[in-house]
Amino acid sequence: MVAKSHGIFEVCCPDCGAILKVDPDTRSIVAHVSAPRKRTFEDFETAARAMREQEERKESIFRQSVEAEKNKQDLFNKRFEEAVRKAKETPDAGPALREIDLD
Repeated sequence: MVAKSHGIFEVCCPDCGAILKVDPDTRSIVAHVSAPRKRTFEDFETAARAMREQEERKESIFRQSVEAEKNKQDLFNKRFEEAVRKAKETPDAGPALREIDLD
């Protein structure tokens, strides 16, 4: 904290590093100075490489979704055939009884 001549003092946020100027009389924030932004990448080559990798990941995900869409009908047909087979194997016991039917 740095005391000012006109009563306003500065407080540095320990979390984000922003500087808040506070008026002690009104106990309100008079001004706010945002913390400087940290660089995501150190140099241009690293940023370009990250962009290429991101594009490759997007393309891979897209290809997988296209393949899944192509095989979706086959998967539904197999599931349906399996359900029909199970229905034929189990004996028909009639409709399921509910608790209310037992009264």
